[in-house]
Amino acid sequence: MAETVDTPTAILASAAASLREHTFDDISYRSLGDAVGVSERTIYRQFPTRSHLLEGLALWLEETEFPLPAFVTIPQFQAATRQRFIDFDGSPAFAFVCARAASISPTGEAEPTFLTRTVEAMLQTSYPSIDARDLRRVSATLRYFSSAQFWARMRTGFDMSGPEISDVFDRTVGQALGRLTSASKTADTMTTSSKPSDAA
Repeated sequence: MAETVDTPTAILASAAASLREHTFDDISYRSLGDAVGVSERTIYRQFPTRSHLLEGLALWLEETEFPLPAFVTIPQFQAATRQRFIDFDGSPAFAFVCARAASISPTGEAEPTFLTRTVEAMLQTSYPSIDARDLRRVSATLRYFSSAQFWARMRTGFDMSGPEISDVFDRTVGQALGRLTSASKTADTMTTSSKPSDAA
């Protein structure tokens, strides 16, 4: 009995293979169809626009080429991100596609990604009293500074390597969390000072 072919995955794998020799803009739907053994119309059914293809390819590359190792604590998250930046250095064509896709509006339903939910859970565990506004703000900061988009900006704008970009990331994490700690201390001080005095 023949195995059923997962057409979208085959298309994305073929597009990824093409990135080894061509830029994303040079990959045509016709060439993808020929490589996968389906019609160009089938490619369009799966990915109606090039934005859909770019977004699908970036998500697939993030999962297959750049999976973020599991983390629970902030130091584990920093170590996972450091490894990811080194992996981006090893496959820059793939990483630049991920970075480019992050700059377009999502074509699907915008819901929190697994990474967003994991970062938020990590922050809530590390800072149990964090409020919703700070959670969103710090989570968005950590997400951006651990992304392919940030890596690409540092790589092209400052000619930095993965380890150098990791150093910038670590300093940013320290600043973002330092503000959280300061805000938490301020809130604790205000709570303590608003309690009635026993000296009455």
